[in-house]
Amino acid sequence: MKIAFLGTPEFALPSLDMLRTSGHELAVFTQPDRPVGRHATLTPPPTKAYALQYGIPVFQFEKIRLPEGVAALKEYAPDLMVTAAFGQLLSAENLAIPKYGCVNVHGSLLPKYRGAAPIQWAIIDGETETGITTMMTDIGMDTGDILLTDRLIIEENETAGDLFARLAVLGAETLRRTIQVIESGTLVRTPQNESEATKCPMLKKEHGKLDFSQSALSVHNRVRGTNPWPGAYAMLDDCVLKIHKTQRVDRQTGNEPFGFLSGNAKTGLFVRCADGWLEVLELQATGGKRLNAKDYLLGKNLEGKVLV
Repeated sequence: MKIAFLGTPEFALPSLDMLRTSGHELAVFTQPDRPVGRHATLTPPPTKAYALQYGIPVFQFEKIRLPEGVAALKEYAPDLMVTAAFGQLLSAENLAIPKYGCVNVHGSLLPKYRGAAPIQWAIIDGETETGITTMMTDIGMDTGDILLTDRLIIEENETAGDLFARLAVLGAETLRRTIQVIESGTLVRTPQNESEATKCPMLKKEHGKLDFSQSALSVHNRVRGTNPWPGAYAMLDDCVLKIHKTQRVDRQTGNEPFGFLSGNAKTGLFVRCADGWLEVLELQATGGKRLNAKDYLLGKNLEGKVLV
């Protein structure tokens, strides 16, 4: 099958690799190169780097719905379009081009968690299960008919980065099965139940701010869901303290205020939340390195200080 693959980040690579190794004719449509790092080095998206490695044609557009993007898609004339974390909205004109329409690989069990950050918000909200949905793309935000779903369990201490990697691999397999049923003519489309739909916004830096008046589980989920980006943080003595990793513990509570710190280099570091304590396992001070909490506490006394 002749496929136009629209994808940008690492999440899209397993699906792209599956399509290539399955023998489909491919072209990659992706975002422009972006400046990355301290020196703002112009860097290609992961899908472009992959495509160039295997001699797959690459097209880059800031907005593929504009006339030049539509023209490039029409000229390529795909049988099918596949999107996986493309990062742009498609127009009705885009979607009318391929014979079999456009299939999106989405990192949630739709209709729940429509939007830009379904993986992160599932963790932040304390979900214990998520998965991949393939859907027919329409001009709405993740509103198209559901094709296939595959589920997986979210582990207790799994971060968004960990879950991204697992869902990316699962997404490739769900996409493989979806294309098989398209080719066989046995595709079943199931409209989404709008009454069950939820939307999740794109993450911003402020979503990483921790609130210790919440339960230990809620704080733990916020740390996990914002790792690796934007990262969880709190303020200590007017300085930003990044918190990379935590775990729930059973520790006796008293009348400590929310955010109260306790512990030392031998016992570890603990922070008081609404209903108990959370152990801080990895953290990073402003301008410092990411450290194990016990190493961070060497020569420091944080007992009685309060994170806000």
